[in-house]
Amino acid sequence: MEKLEVLETNKLNELLANGKSLFYFTAGWCPDCNFIEPMMPEIEAEYTDFNFYKVDRDEQIELCQEWGIFGIPSFVAFENGNELDRYVSKDRKTKEQIEAFMNKLN
Repeated sequence: MEKLEVLETNKLNELLANGKSLFYFTAGWCPDCNFIEPMMPEIEAEYTDFNFYKVDRDEQIELCQEWGIFGIPSFVAFENGNELDRYVSKDRKTKEQIEAFMNKLN
């Protein structure tokens, strides 16, 4: 999973425009994020039609504000520049819940 550093708008638009993308918003201090972190490589391996991007909420606060990400961990999926769906909340998520979200996208 590629970790996104601070992005210029052009670079972000390029990532969004190319196929399916899943943006995973997280933070090192977040216990619910740390709970699902070990599961994320398995989920990424299962859904190979998506490019996964890890977004540190604290490093990308402007992007979080722009996209309405107020709770973490959260997920936002895109296909060819269009938002498909989002799983945004402050609640802890299980692997099964994340997989159910991903299955809705296909």
